Amino acid sequence: MNFAAPGSLTDTGMHALVCDLSGVQPSAATIDALARLAVALRRQGSRLRLRHASPELIELIEFMGLAEVLRVEASR
Repeated sequence: MNFAAPGSLTDTGMHALVCDLSGVQPSAATIDALARLAVALRRQGSRLRLRHASPELIELIEFMGLAEVLRVEASR
């Protein structure tokens, strides 16, 4: 996973952290880490933006019932 915003988002004034999921293996551990990150960011008033997830990872997110929490942006 690659993150586009270093440090605390509240310190930078950024409203979202962009996470590039290219090459990330779909697993329960991956989904757990992303969900925890999304919750932590929400507590700071920020949000997690997910990009470039594989179809398998998107399917696992949906299967685990977290599609509303972990929204994957469409590829451009």
